[in-house]
Amino acid sequence: MAAQRSSSPLDRLLAGPARRDRITHVESVPARAGRRGRWPAWSPGLLVDRLAAAGVPAPWEHQVSAAEHAHAGRSVIIATGTASGKSLAYLLPAVATIYDESAAREGTVLYLAPTKALAADQLRALRALRLTRVRAATYDGDTPRDERTWVRQHANYVLTNPDMLHRSLLPGHARWSAFLRRLRYVVIDEAHGYRGVFGSHVAQILRRLRRICARYGADPTFVLASATTSEPAAAATRLTGLDVIAVDDDASPRGEATFALWEPPLTDLRGEHGAPVRRTATAEAGDLLADLVVEGVQTLAFVRSRRGAESVALSAKRALHEVTPELAGQVAAYRAGYLPEERRALESALRSRSLVGLASTNALELGVDVSGLDAVLVCGWPGTRASLWQQAGRAGRSGQSALTVLIARDDPLDTFLVHHPEAIFGTPVEATVLDPDNPYVLGPHLCAAASELPLTERDAELFGPATAELLPDLVRRGLLRRRPAGWYWTRRDRATDLADIRGAGGDPVQVVEAGTGRLLGTVDESSAHGTVHEGAVYLHQGESFIVQTLDLDDPVALVEPADPDYSTTARDVTDISIVEPLRSATWGEATLCFGTVEVTQQVVAYQMRRLQTGEMIGEKPLDLPPRTLRTRAVWWTLSADRLEALGDMDVAGAAHAAEHASIGLLPLFATCDRGDIGGVSTALHPDTGLLTVFVYDGHEGGAGFAERGYADAAAWLRATRDAIASCECASGCPSCIQSPKCGNGNDPLDKSGALALLAALLHEAPGPATAP
Repeated sequence: MAAQRSSSPLDRLLAGPARRDRITHVESVPARAGRRGRWPAWSPGLLVDRLAAAGVPAPWEHQVSAAEHAHAGRSVIIATGTASGKSLAYLLPAVATIYDESAAREGTVLYLAPTKALAADQLRALRALRLTRVRAATYDGDTPRDERTWVRQHANYVLTNPDMLHRSLLPGHARWSAFLRRLRYVVIDEAHGYRGVFGSHVAQILRRLRRICARYGADPTFVLASATTSEPAAAATRLTGLDVIAVDDDASPRGEATFALWEPPLTDLRGEHGAPVRRTATAEAGDLLADLVVEGVQTLAFVRSRRGAESVALSAKRALHEVTPELAGQVAAYRAGYLPEERRALESALRSRSLVGLASTNALELGVDVSGLDAVLVCGWPGTRASLWQQAGRAGRSGQSALTVLIARDDPLDTFLVHHPEAIFGTPVEATVLDPDNPYVLGPHLCAAASELPLTERDAELFGPATAELLPDLVRRGLLRRRPAGWYWTRRDRATDLADIRGAGGDPVQVVEAGTGRLLGTVDESSAHGTVHEGAVYLHQGESFIVQTLDLDDPVALVEPADPDYSTTARDVTDISIVEPLRSATWGEATLCFGTVEVTQQVVAYQMRRLQTGEMIGEKPLDLPPRTLRTRAVWWTLSADRLEALGDMDVAGAAHAAEHASIGLLPLFATCDRGDIGGVSTALHPDTGLLTVFVYDGHEGGAGFAERGYADAAAWLRATRDAIASCECASGCPSCIQSPKCGNGNDPLDKSGALALLAALLHEAPGPATAP
């Protein structure tokens, strides 16, 4: 039996005197009363009765507003907080169309979720309502072949994902004709997750869906559910290609919440170039999770990686074994890769409170119904404010008070945020960034659309203005054939294979144990050069291997078991050339630009470092081919006169440090992860003849992140300068200018020079509220 709680979970965490210095800010979010609405007159009586029996006596006002828009045929996005009941907003009109006695034909509903787990969770919730006319079924990669036939012929509420829509439902639309003719609603759940290249692909899949629906005489209404996001109507319009109304006034009740920002302490260890080493966020999270479990505070710790989630749970268990052994069994990890029955058992244990502490990846962020938690630990910035509030919303979901602690990693963005709370609490959440007109996204979907139905001139309006420019190129490349009636797909292979909607790149590289032939896993083609090159240390479920050979043609990496006392890091060289500037702004003697660039990257060597100390023990050359990427970038230059006026400094080191820090801070302004972007800096670039710093999208054709950086450049680069200036280190560390992914081994870097460069750059930049 867990001990009784003390007066406050935060008080318990601060019981040790040394910990008080780790809190950089505490924010109190007041409680909010809910505002009920009335059931719409058209609501199915049976559904209202079932919901009342489930504890929903009346809807919240935002649920009614969104449902009324959808029922009237207006596409709508409901963008409200976690646990605000967004599902009821689309459930009402969806069930109403199935139960509509006045309609000539029973309507159908298509529900799209980004993950199979979320669709399965929604199906369970639907079936729990026991609505006999609603024949709901999932249609995904796990659906048996014989069941798929039943779903096509009989289901009127189909739950699937964008991948199945792209690869199965749309290419086989003739078999779905009866369902598509009656399609009334398309529900897009967790719409804020459709961003970047993935979101751009989904935008084109939805345009293909609308085109196929029109072929069968249907014009479905789209209902989108999203976490709180900036400009939800604009984002939904860009995603669907339709005019969408936003409902974002959250009328659900909320308990009082305490939000603490927490920075782990510096240790006595020294890392790269003598930089101080900060205690890891996962070690800190493990301790805090154990302390909360001792107090009986049911806590969910969100960790960015699968390995991290396992590490936090294991650390908490070890700590509990030392003080209260019987509590160690009340802590577990939860992540993708577990069997479905294992995940369901953990969710059930969490709901029954037999499980008090759980360390999870964001698998529990996306809509799986877990309510009644007392506290959430967020181990490292989750990437966006929208995701942060989504995770924090898992605590206090039943209206009670809640605690959230954001634990900073040793990273420029995390460091900046815990010392600038206004960037979290005083700022709206990000806008969702996607670019449906990216030619590398649009081209494959035009081919897929042509294989479904021949393309015509009228389709250019649906697919966007870039269509007219791309079609002749697709004909020239032999992908489409022009005929008087339109453009046709004439090849034997599947057109859908051209579009890699999850953005993994080419065929994945298989990692195979040489002695046994056992397949250990796969690595994305785009990251294989840096992770499974010859000599690389490869980790798999706690086992270590060394790569013997990498065959890029096969593609396979052969590995052998080993237990090295070192890790490996690839070192690469990157060149960038400007293809076409698209926009520019002058800031005195500085110039800011956005445009198309070509990035050539080659892994040339790998370094070996001691596991315990980080000491470099050697470097070995590699012979790998260069990779070329045409993408979009934001870059800035400084005039030679202005640079000379700054005096004697390591110009290359200053630019390199500014580049690293700006990459680290861009995710605060664009909905991207640090791995989505890259950078190059040079004291004298051949295309500009000046000092130039580039930050580019790491996806073919661009993903919209660099464009967002250009639009918010003044605020972004000011935040970059502030992050460097506020770091307590003397000459640079992972919290400000060092990058774990630097291909040059973080050399050269000049912290003071970076501050001088950024000050000169921003001297005549527009004010914080003005975009360049």
